[in-house]
Amino acid sequence: MLVCANRSGSIRNPVNRSNQQILPILSLLLTATLWGLVWYPLRLLEEQGLSGLWLSLASYGAALAVGLVWLWRSREDWRLHPVVLGLMLVATGWCNVAFVLAILDGTVVRVLLLFYLSPLWALVLGWLMLGEHPGTSGLLVFVVAITGALIMLWDPAMGMPWPRDEADWLAVSSGFAFSFANVMVRKTQHVSMYTKASISWLGVTLVAALWILVVQQPLPDVQMSAWVGAALLGWLGFLVMTVTVIYGVTHMPVHRSAVILLFELVVGAVSSLLLTSEQVQNQEWLGGALILAGAYLAAHAQVGSGRK
Repeated sequence: MLVCANRSGSIRNPVNRSNQQILPILSLLLTATLWGLVWYPLRLLEEQGLSGLWLSLASYGAALAVGLVWLWRSREDWRLHPVVLGLMLVATGWCNVAFVLAILDGTVVRVLLLFYLSPLWALVLGWLMLGEHPGTSGLLVFVVAITGALIMLWDPAMGMPWPRDEADWLAVSSGFAFSFANVMVRKTQHVSMYTKASISWLGVTLVAALWILVVQQPLPDVQMSAWVGAALLGWLGFLVMTVTVIYGVTHMPVHRSAVILLFELVVGAVSSLLLTSEQVQNQEWLGGALILAGAYLAAHAQVGSGRK
């Protein structure tokens, strides 16, 4: 939480305040970039025999092993705020497991489009639950970014971006859970970033384990290298992405962070162009430019608000 003076009453350096506004933006852009690329190692590991559920369990279980100390230290937070932290745990768990399953079963760009209906959910939830009124400028940024997403990923053969199969519904539900989890993150400003990150990893691990038990999916017979790869993805990928997104969301209104995270669409489209046979059309480049414009306007508004 930003303040203008320290305990002695002296005013902080304006440069430091500006940095406090810029760092959340950079954190969210890093998160969006990594999430736009993560589909590739996920598919490589799936090709080695790890299904989405077991991949989620192994990767996030590895990240959770790092966060066990933070979970232990947050015992008092759990006692004081069991409902909010419990909702955060369930929302982050569903969000990440559903996203992994969707990105493995669906097409990259379509899953990202349906997931990034999340700014709509973020705008509504942030308004209703946090009282964060986006105002005219916030609504304008929202419209620009969503318009860019629709232009960029519109496919006449697919019709309207309405869920048609399991991957689509998983992507939509993941986006809603992501927005709801971000609202819970904003409601727990007093809880440390590392505690919230470890709660997220615990949520994914529990949801994946429960899902495996419900569908009775057997332990896959894969090489040890696949398990090691999943663990490395957890440590070098999901761990970093969780910490950076929580840091960014904690220090920025939900509707602004949701728009900046749309940069993932651009990264996902470009990476799929480079790493697969998919082609990016002119309309997709135009849509990507609008998404970048929306992210810039949201970031500019955030920096500007910190200078008032």
